[in-house]
Amino acid sequence: MKILDQLDELNLDAAAKTQVAALVQALLDQAKKEADKYETDIQAKDLKIQALILELAHLRRLRYGVKNEALSGLQRDLFEETCNEDIAALVAEVEQAGATVTKPKRPRAGRQPLPPHLPRIEHRHEPESCQCGQCGKDLVKIGEDITEQLDVEPAKFFVHRHIRPQYACRNCETITAAPVPPAIIDGGLAAVGLLVWVLISKYLDHLPLYRLEQIAARDQVILARSTLAEWVGRTGVALQPLVDRLIELLLKRGTLHADESVPRRHAQRVKFPRCSYAAQEMRVGPSESPYRRRLQTTYCCCV
Repeated sequence: MKILDQLDELNLDAAAKTQVAALVQALLDQAKKEADKYETDIQAKDLKIQALILELAHLRRLRYGVKNEALSGLQRDLFEETCNEDIAALVAEVEQAGATVTKPKRPRAGRQPLPPHLPRIEHRHEPESCQCGQCGKDLVKIGEDITEQLDVEPAKFFVHRHIRPQYACRNCETITAAPVPPAIIDGGLAAVGLLVWVLISKYLDHLPLYRLEQIAARDQVILARSTLAEWVGRTGVALQPLVDRLIELLLKRGTLHADESVPRRHAQRVKFPRCSYAAQEMRVGPSESPYRRRLQTTYCCCV
């Protein structure tokens, strides 16, 4: 160091020179530490400033950016609905295959009770016989097993109440009750009519699930979007055999007709027929499928 070298030029004894050198070295070390500390603080502040600049730019883009690049909260929910539907469909397929599925645990608020103001349509399911199937003695009613399913008519919700009286045999102490009615979703809250309404509203009326949730909420019926998405996915799996059968029947036919008309404009001075036709040949079905057919499609375009 130049400062320490300059000490040799001073007329100092050895002890004083050593003390001065130690004092100067301590001051230099302290100054270096302070400089390092200031440099670290400056780097941290620079990083904080860059993060704030990026965040501000992102917020400005969301607020003042191009409208077609901005997604509202409801639009983002559409992707979540599709994901939930696909997950429910996959879980249903795995369950049909007989495998066990470990569902991820998620916080649930519990099933909401059905509104008491909705009309109840009672269906009583009595056993096929009033005698015990084991010993043939008469059955005695000891209670009822009541389950409720939510159903809907256009703009009208109601509840199916399934009452299955339970009978017991005094002789052999056997309890007999009618079997649980079959359902598309075992143990589900939705009846067939409600599932049909959800599917028609979603795929025919093009109503997203959040709008169906709002429609039900006007009648004080709580239907979560995640629950609706699960119903759609499981119902789709239940209808898959029907779709496969329809495809098989269609591929057995010699010709498939489709309306893919494209309007054509001709010069006014040139006379053309009102309709012009275009034929196209195609093959349908996998190459190894016995149902593979050579099809001819005819297009009709009106002027």
